[in-house]
Amino acid sequence: MTLILFDLDDTLLGNEMNNFIPAYLQALASRMSVVSDPAMLIKTLLSATRQMIENLDPGRTLEQKFDAAFYPNLNLTRPEVQGLIDSFYAEDFPKLRGLTQFRPEAVGVVEEIIQHGDQATIATNPLFPLTAIIQRLSWAGLHPEHVPFVMVPSYETFHFAKPNPAYFAEYLAQLGWPKTPVIMVGNDIESDIGAARELGISVFWITDDGISAWDKKEPLPPNGKLTDLIPWMNKSAHEILQTNFWTPTALLAVLRSTPAALGTLCHRNIAYLEKRSSQGEWSIGEVTCHLRDVENEVNLPRLIQMIQEENPFLIGQDTDPWAEIRQYFLQDGLEALSDFITARIDVIRLLDNLPAEGWDLRARHAIFGPTLLREIVNIIAGHDILHIQQIYKTIKKLNNHQ
Repeated sequence: MTLILFDLDDTLLGNEMNNFIPAYLQALASRMSVVSDPAMLIKTLLSATRQMIENLDPGRTLEQKFDAAFYPNLNLTRPEVQGLIDSFYAEDFPKLRGLTQFRPEAVGVVEEIIQHGDQATIATNPLFPLTAIIQRLSWAGLHPEHVPFVMVPSYETFHFAKPNPAYFAEYLAQLGWPKTPVIMVGNDIESDIGAARELGISVFWITDDGISAWDKKEPLPPNGKLTDLIPWMNKSAHEILQTNFWTPTALLAVLRSTPAALGTLCHRNIAYLEKRSSQGEWSIGEVTCHLRDVENEVNLPRLIQMIQEENPFLIGQDTDPWAEIRQYFLQDGLEALSDFITARIDVIRLLDNLPAEGWDLRARHAIFGPTLLREIVNIIAGHDILHIQQIYKTIKKLNNHQ
């Protein structure tokens, strides 16, 4: 089974964004003209959107980032204009459908992939509320009520946007880091193809131009029309996505994705936070306590030691007994999550400030022997992925018991 991530605009739905976005802005500004000058609103909205795209904070959803940058700068609060926004998406946004083009071949490709036993999921840029994304999917003939997409991202549930590779890491983390081949299918060289490749995801580039439009040093990716995707899949071998990351970009993407995905998974499944799926298994809350303590007492001190000391000796630590010793089952899982996010931001800040050669700083590990800083960070990333998978399995088991 293969997981195929589909971009939406100009992949599954014909939608020239250079035409769509100005019309969208004008329509929203017109609807909200009773509370804000249209020109100022458009300027502020574009600035808030740019801040969403640039967001690196795993503790803030794109919605939270947008709200903080949009409403205060217009001297508005969201509650006082929520009615106008709801009316816009119910009455005005649907009128933009005429700017898009239905692609029947896209419906056929998605349906054939699902019938074959593979999984299809939407990997659009989550810069819109869910209603706007679902409406565009319906214009494409692919409404989620009728097509079993694994996930549809939106600004309510995601923390990162394309072309940040952390978007793809967060995507896979929210899906429990599936142990299957993964393919990203999209038309944008930077946002879809380049960013996915940074994380080691296989790609298929939707283009009519092929090599004539490729302007990168990297090898030309598999490419063609959307209808070429399935023939290419049938003749190509696809390996399970490797989670042994090496580049600083990929490692940082994974480190950012863990607190971000945990935030969404925990809040979406808050009723399960303190429940164990079976005897001997940790609850979601216990896992967040474990991640918090490992981050504060192992990962952060170890990285600081490697940066400040020359070839230091790193002791091995068995952290699993902490769950019983520290009685994680009695602790607040959401509070532990908040503390983990704070500690993880400290780790990321430390690594963000490293010069390129810093990733090759050396140390001697009590278990692994001679090692590099990037190898230690890869261990942290692997530990993250292991526990995200654990949480995802716990949620599935608890859902099945309902």
